[in-house]
Amino acid sequence: MRRRAGVGAIQKQQLEREKYREKGSEIQENQFLQMQKQLEVFRENLEEFATKHKNEIKKNSEFRKQFQEMCAAIGVDPLSSGKGFWSVLGIGDFYYELGVQIVEVCLATNYKNGGLITLEELRTRLIAARGKAKKHQDITNEDLLAAVKKLKIFGNGFTVISIGKGKWLVQSIPGELNLDQTLVLQKASSLGTAWISISMLTGDLGWNETRAENALNHLVKEGLAWVDSQDPKETLYWFPSMFSDCVAAAAS
Repeated sequence: MRRRAGVGAIQKQQLEREKYREKGSEIQENQFLQMQKQLEVFRENLEEFATKHKNEIKKNSEFRKQFQEMCAAIGVDPLSSGKGFWSVLGIGDFYYELGVQIVEVCLATNYKNGGLITLEELRTRLIAARGKAKKHQDITNEDLLAAVKKLKIFGNGFTVISIGKGKWLVQSIPGELNLDQTLVLQKASSLGTAWISISMLTGDLGWNETRAENALNHLVKEGLAWVDSQDPKETLYWFPSMFSDCVAAAAS
């Protein structure tokens, strides 16, 4: 008959497990401290890099993008720092200035598009308003997205809506769109026609008429869509925010 382990053997095993656990915790703590030191060195090097290349970061969009990627890699957001090194450096000034200009363009076009504008049209209008100097022309969609995100401090009046295939809409009116309303915008964008109908939604998305009508009626109520009842077959719903993209596609 096999003998069971004695009390002393069990206690010995427990002590060994405790030693292994303590050693494992010690190793983890040392690794964490080493990682902290490495990140601190990286942060210091990043600050030195930013000081040296401050003007290039502000003027060159590609340089600016790479700098943002480096910041994100170590969890630094130079745009959110209101004091300290990053505010003295002034990296965020470019985006705050851009944010003010975005607000101005959105307010100037709200009466036409109901508060929705494509990112491409927004960029085109901004470039025209900023002047012909290269530093004013050299703004990217990534710059616009970063600036719009900072405008969220004013509430949900400014937000970005993905409509697929790398395309975005900037919403500059209070209120959030639900999933169905966003899907309607995505579908209209994918068609490239700037309009859609209930039959398209029921046929392509598999919705019933009530679901399609509810989504479209909300967009019409908010001024984001226009009703066109001239077609003898069915009512069409036009999206003024997509007119520019539609014209550009037809011209190409």
